[in-house]
Amino acid sequence: MNETERSWRFETLALPHLDSAYNLARWLLKNDPEAEDAVQQAFLRAFRYFDGFAGDDARAWILTIVRRSCYDLMRTRKTRQALLDPLDEVDERGFERREDGPPDPETALLRRRDGELINTLIAALPEEFREILVLREIEDLSYRQIATVVGVPLGTVMSRLARARALLRRAYLREQPKEAVDGL
Repeated sequence: MNETERSWRFETLALPHLDSAYNLARWLLKNDPEAEDAVQQAFLRAFRYFDGFAGDDARAWILTIVRRSCYDLMRTRKTRQALLDPLDEVDERGFERREDGPPDPETALLRRRDGELINTLIAALPEEFREILVLREIEDLSYRQIATVVGVPLGTVMSRLARARALLRRAYLREQPKEAVDGL
């Protein structure tokens, strides 16, 4: 395969997953500039070794490389304190539902607060649960794809996802007023 064909194939198979790659990196690193660096490093690495890609799931392959780049970056830092800092902003692709018309100001404020709370609670999950939850609930990967990306058995993916959901639910309920929790 010549260089032009290789570049075209890479662009066709890998570049459509750039947003997912950045989203995963941002959730893992909790830092936009570092996420950009990790994704750039991952895509350079993917392009360098693209001739070795023989699979049929480019998304899982790219996200595996992004995940490894993120963990490499975390290991090179002297402190892991940055992992505990809350996200500075609500992700536009977060949990907000879209409606046909604009919501009233009170509803918009409540949704924004809820979205910020959920993002903060996800960010506070231990890494092994956070990455599984982000890959499933935000990136919509199948359990099999997640197992490939994270490098764990399918059963481990299912148990970590169940545990992540339970931890997130408990943390969310702790943040709610007592009257709201009694109604659940």
